[in-house]
Amino acid sequence: MSVAFTREEDYESQAADLPDRPVSPHPNLVTASGLAAIEQELAQARAAYGAAQQQGGVSVDRTAMARATRDLRYWSVRRGTAQLTEPAPEADKVQFGRTVEIARADGRRQTFRIVGEDEAQPGQGSISYVSPIARALLGKTVGEVVLVNGGEVELLGVG
Repeated sequence: MSVAFTREEDYESQAADLPDRPVSPHPNLVTASGLAAIEQELAQARAAYGAAQQQGGVSVDRTAMARATRDLRYWSVRRGTAQLTEPAPEADKVQFGRTVEIARADGRRQTFRIVGEDEAQPGQGSISYVSPIARALLGKTVGEVVLVNGGEVELLGVG
C-alpha cells in the first residue's frame, strides 16, 4: 500500500516503535579514539533527545523522539561496557589497536588498523577486531602466513 493512503497517526505510531539497535555480544574493546567517538555519539544522542522534547508543545515529533531515545539507549550501553584497550609494547606482534600491513596471494597489499566494532570503517582503513581477517591475524608476528577466507595472507608489518 502506498504511504499516500495511510493515516499520519499510523505512521507516527510505527516511528515511535523503532526497534533497538542490536548490541554485539562481544566484549566492547575500544581504542582511545573509539572511546572519544562513543562519548561524542552519546552527547549527540542526548542533544537530539533534548531537542525532540523541546519541540513537545502542540505537536511532538514522534519520529525524532523515537530515534533519539533509541540512540541514547544504544550509546549509553556502549559507553557503559567500553573497555579501553591499549596494545602491549610488543612491536612485531598483531594486537588490538595496531596497524598491520598484509600481502595477499594475488599480490595486493593492504594496510589497516584493528579497532573496536563501533569505530571500524573498512573503507577508511580500520577493521573490527571480530572480523575474520583480524581474528586470523591477532597474535601473529611479521613474516607469518595465515589462511583467510580460503586465501593466504602474509603479515608484512605491524605498527
